[in-house]
Amino acid sequence: MALPGRTDRRLLGLTLLVKLGVLLVGAAAYVWVEGGHFGTIKDAFAIWNRWDAPHYLDLAAFGYRSSDPGNLPMFSQRGDLDLFIVFYPLFPWLVGGVNAALHDPIWSGFVVSTVASLFVAPLLYRVVRREESHAVAVRAAVVALIFPTAYFLHIPYTESLFMALVLGSFLAARSDRWWLAGTLGGLAALTRVNGLILIPALAVEAGVGWARLPREERRLRVEWLAIGLVAVGFGVYLLLNQLVYGDPFTFLRVLHEHWYKSLAPPWQGIAGIFPWFHNTDPDLVLTLGWMELLFVVIGLAGTIHMALRRRWAWFVWMAGNWLLFVSTWFVLSVPRYSLTLFPLFVSLALLARWRWLAVVLSLVSLAGLVYFSGRFANGAWGF
Repeated sequence: MALPGRTDRRLLGLTLLVKLGVLLVGAAAYVWVEGGHFGTIKDAFAIWNRWDAPHYLDLAAFGYRSSDPGNLPMFSQRGDLDLFIVFYPLFPWLVGGVNAALHDPIWSGFVVSTVASLFVAPLLYRVVRREESHAVAVRAAVVALIFPTAYFLHIPYTESLFMALVLGSFLAARSDRWWLAGTLGGLAALTRVNGLILIPALAVEAGVGWARLPREERRLRVEWLAIGLVAVGFGVYLLLNQLVYGDPFTFLRVLHEHWYKSLAPPWQGIAGIFPWFHNTDPDLVLTLGWMELLFVVIGLAGTIHMALRRRWAWFVWMAGNWLLFVSTWFVLSVPRYSLTLFPLFVSLALLARWRWLAVVLSLVSLAGLVYFSGRFANGAWGF
């Protein structure tokens, strides 16, 4: 990446401003809504150690184990460490590396997510700028930073690291640096399972680039083999399963038995959302009903939009991820997962070319960001 220019500096400043805002919203919600208090500055960061975050920090501190002795000072419930193989290793490995110096998993988790988050908006701008105008690329980066679930970029979750790697891979491919694209893609596949969707997406990117060349210059290139490095990253994860459990596919069994996740036709997964609308708990109706369905629809609309605009590599990324989100009998966390659908921000940025609509979209998105980040900091389900 080139040295930060004026646009980069502004996006970095906005990233830090949103990060500060998210942390303050969480702290305020914890104090005013929950009646909590902070004894130290660290306590204000510890409130974000919710849901999946403690599992990543436990892995950073204790590593992957086939059995849990039950006496470890874990952030999660003791005795569950042997189930955390479903969480991909790159993020906890990086946190563990930082933790070796800081000796505090919470601070270490924030360090890794913070550093990674600083790459997201500038990389997104560069990726989009290859296809769209400067104004659209800037708006897309801003939309990503104020997306309703963008608080996951700033806490010990994989979103910031995964997005930085995916965007870096796309940018490297578009810049004809295929070995870098494959390496970053492999690291993405070592961070989240949907990193594997980079294989068809990068292959399409290669095909589109080939089609743009004059006929006499078209040829197969050995550099395209670098796309296979994405599979290598996933292979490292399978090897980890084998070394720890003696079975490279242990994660599938654990997902099915303890997280109740297994493959199903997408229509079955989507149909499973509707019974939540009849739940007597309005909180579940909102989060597991309306929000899941809303973001499923938004993701599908963004996918169709990319096809209509003939952004084929982006379309493949959108379609592959969307199918992965809904092809399970228990659809969950689609609002959070949608944060990785970066072409969606392009669609929203194009809508925002009308000032009045830009204002409406910004206000709605910021309201969602404030509300859901506050919920998460208070320990309520936040996707």
